[in-house]
Amino acid sequence: MNEENIDGTNGCSKVRTGTQNEAALLALMEKTGYNMVQENGQRKFGGPPPGWEGPPPPRGCEVFVGKIPRDMYEDELVPVFERAGKIYEFRLMMEFSGENRGYAFVMYTTKEEAQLAIRTLNNYEIRPGKFIGVCVSLDNCRLFIGAIPKEKKKEEILDEMKKVTEGVVDVIVYPSATDKTKNRGFAFVEYESHRAAAMARRKLIPGTFQLWGHTIQVDWADPEKEVDEETMQRVKVLYVRNLMISTTEETIKAEFNKFKPGAVERVKKLRDYAFVHFFNREDAVAAMSVMNGKCIDGACIEVTLAKPVNKENTWRQHLNGQISPNSENLIVFTNKEESHPKTLGKLPTLPARLNGQHSPSPPEVERCTYPFYPGTKLTPISMYSLKSNHFNSAVMHLDYYCNKNNWAPPEYYLYSTTSQDGKVLLVYKIVIPAIANGSQSYFMPDKLCTTLEDAKELAAQFTLLHLGPF
Repeated sequence: MNEENIDGTNGCSKVRTGTQNEAALLALMEKTGYNMVQENGQRKFGGPPPGWEGPPPPRGCEVFVGKIPRDMYEDELVPVFERAGKIYEFRLMMEFSGENRGYAFVMYTTKEEAQLAIRTLNNYEIRPGKFIGVCVSLDNCRLFIGAIPKEKKKEEILDEMKKVTEGVVDVIVYPSATDKTKNRGFAFVEYESHRAAAMARRKLIPGTFQLWGHTIQVDWADPEKEVDEETMQRVKVLYVRNLMISTTEETIKAEFNKFKPGAVERVKKLRDYAFVHFFNREDAVAAMSVMNGKCIDGACIEVTLAKPVNKENTWRQHLNGQISPNSENLIVFTNKEESHPKTLGKLPTLPARLNGQHSPSPPEVERCTYPFYPGTKLTPISMYSLKSNHFNSAVMHLDYYCNKNNWAPPEYYLYSTTSQDGKVLLVYKIVIPAIANGSQSYFMPDKLCTTLEDAKELAAQFTLLHLGPF
């Protein structure tokens, strides 16, 4: 062992508690030949392993491990994860007290080994009654930037982000559903590495940074789901975006049937995007080649293969290392801007991001209180006489939205399930009676909540997002 390794191990042993001891770690290092160092709140085993030559493994080789017992360490964990394949690096997140933080990252040398770890070790009983969760982990290189002036073009946003941050590779901007000459008020900025993205986020996150005189919103964009090639080879559904809101499912079906009549089985349209289902994969691939970049009702569309949701691995990572199973998705396919659901901690007030998008609400009115003096004249009014920016709750926004469109109030239907750790999880389904017979009969988010208020608020946010602007 070199001096750095000895220092790292000794540093760990000073705060080691419970069953873990210096001898166990030293024995593991001696047996495997791996180095071990502790830095920045994490303990790294390997990275690279002994005798490794060449670059690190590619994206998709790392898995996230959650719900690890806090008194369990590498001497117990590494042998378990070695069963799936050769470990390139094992990173255990550590508390100052010496306990682990409940989660770790394991990088294998190949994607196949990582997938095997997910299949064999997800829900593995690591100790009696203690089950760990394992899912794919991706280095996030993408930031969400909100509150961007809607008239700004992609080139302008790209130039501005390159001026204020380093390592910018690309900017993803989506046109407005109602006016294709404008953006949606947000963008995704892709960086050359996770470190570059993290440094940019650190610079922009305080909430006082401005672009073009606007205080922007900054957060991590949830990475797109990785789908294995074998699964993608079976996909016969196309994802079509940048459609006009007025374009109907019948029009989309007719356009995609032009190259081969009868090839389309059905079409599901949501707002300005749609999923086109084909009877045969070969026809879907051919249609994608023909239709990508074509215009429908004056809008230039983008067409890609839809990504199926991997229902075996729909685990969500939480910062505290806990993992909870995701609910069944409303749609069985996900792509790009529809694939960025944000983990619900404290539910944000509108305007907020849902699925990586900015909710359709105007700027928030200043929230504060004023003294109510005796004799102050009060005038009875209806809430519907107010402007929409007087509402902070998505539930109130949705009620206001329906009233302004002369629709009946939204109907909320509550459902529940039980998580693996026994928690009652809630979700609302919302029905808008005025449009219940249209292209979408109901709205239901793909996240479950632990409180009634959060479930109702999230469902209202989800519904507003798909209904469009006021």
